[in-house]
Amino acid sequence: EVGDEIGTRKLIEQNHGLENSLDVQTLMDICEPALSNKEPVKATLPIRNINRVVGTIVGSEVTRRYGRDGLPEDTIHLKFRGSAGQSFGAFVPKGVTLELQGDANDYFGKGLSGGKLILYPGEGAKFKPEENIIVGNVSFYGATSGEAYIR
Repeated sequence: EVGDEIGTRKLIEQNHGLENSLDVQTLMDICEPALSNKEPVKATLPIRNINRVVGTIVGSEVTRRYGRDGLPEDTIHLKFRGSAGQSFGAFVPKGVTLELQGDANDYFGKGLSGGKLILYPGEGAKFKPEENIIVGNVSFYGATSGEAYIR
């Protein structure tokens, strides 16, 4: 038996800090021409491992506006340099390409939904990528469609 002091339903509002995410702080503004008018956009940005679920909010907006068809291929092409946090490119739809020069944490491409992910070592890497790990565990868990290229 569960006591009254233990909740059996949602009792406390959760704050995931999405307003502080890279998507909300930076990417949505960069991607607005693509989101509003299907105009191609490209940008290169730094990324750190505190940046989690990068591309997910942008991808969600693509799906809200354009449904399962998404955008034309590579309409949004964002290149990042550095170390990506968890769930980089999660649920990214068609028309969104995320390119990462560096490495990525766990859940890379989780639920990939038609988008394109590209990952390769950073400039000056002193190791052979094919003999080392540049992406974390559980990559592409639940992915249903899309493309990924990892060196």
